[in-house]
Amino acid sequence: MKKIMLDMDDVICGGGFLTLVNEFLGTAYREEDIKTYYLQDIIPEEKKNEWKEFFGSKNLYDYTYILPDAYEVMEKLSKKYELYIVTAYIFKDDENKSAEHLKNKFNYLIKTFPFIKPQQYVFTTNKEIINCDIKIDDRAANLKGKAEKKLLFSAYHNKNIPDEELKKDGLIRVNNWKEVEKILL
Repeated sequence: MKKIMLDMDDVICGGGFLTLVNEFLGTAYREEDIKTYYLQDIIPEEKKNEWKEFFGSKNLYDYTYILPDAYEVMEKLSKKYELYIVTAYIFKDDENKSAEHLKNKFNYLIKTFPFIKPQQYVFTTNKEIINCDIKIDDRAANLKGKAEKKLLFSAYHNKNIPDEELKKDGLIRVNNWKEVEKILL
């Protein structure tokens, strides 16, 4: 079976981080309002320490939803491919909270996707070291390394990457899970 590397946040599930940022700031930002990869970059500098404490007291995955069609397509893919969830867990603003974040991610995955074994979870920030036949991620930099197909999952932070740049890097843009299904099944 061929192996697929699947990113988790903003590919399989989403919404949690933005929900927490909005709750913390008392705002109603939408993804299209954000112009940076890290949503927390919109938090004013003077509130960063308060944000760290707030975020550290929450389970991000209590606020997360599965992206449309992700579950169904992943389940179909799991019958034809070996799926590996490859996801970062280091909290950029406070690495000391990372162990709790890792536990929350693990628990979310095991509860939500019973057809993917925990032995197929890979927690790393450097995804370039992962060699799979197919890689799916929302961050172009995470698609470096060996793979016969590299799918860039559209997200708020990558929509402005020109098609020429994607082609030069050997990336195929997918806008949703139905497009993933069409390409891989």
